Amino acid sequence: MAPALQGGYEVKGGEGGRFRLSGCFGFETANEVLERGDAAFRAHPSVELDLSGVSDADSAGLAVLLTWIDRARRRGHVLRYTALPPQLVAIARISEVESLLDAAAQPAAAR
Repeated sequence: MAPALQGGYEVKGGEGGRFRLSGCFGFETANEVLERGDAAFRAHPSVELDLSGVSDADSAGLAVLLTWIDRARRRGHVLRYTALPPQLVAIARISEVESLLDAAAQPAAAR
C-alpha cells in the first residue's frame, strides 16, 4: 500500500491491480500523485483505478490521468478508470479529450 500523499491525496490498494484515489486531485500535488501512482501501477499489467473518493479535481488532475493512460499503453498494460468525477469529465469534454477517458473507463473487452 502506498503512503498517504501530501495535501490529503491518497492512492490505496494494489491487490489484483485495484487501486483507489481519494482527496483533492489538482495543481498542488499533481506531480507527486503522478509519480506515486505510476510507481504503484507499474508492477501490474492490468490496473483498475477507482476515482470515487476524489472530492475535487482540476485540469492538472486530468493531465495526470492522461499521462497514466499514455504510460500504461507504452508498457503494453491496461488501465481502467471507474467512477470518474463529473468535474474531470467536464474538463475533458471542454479540452476535447473525453474520448481518451471514455476508452480508459471501458472494460478491455469492450474496446
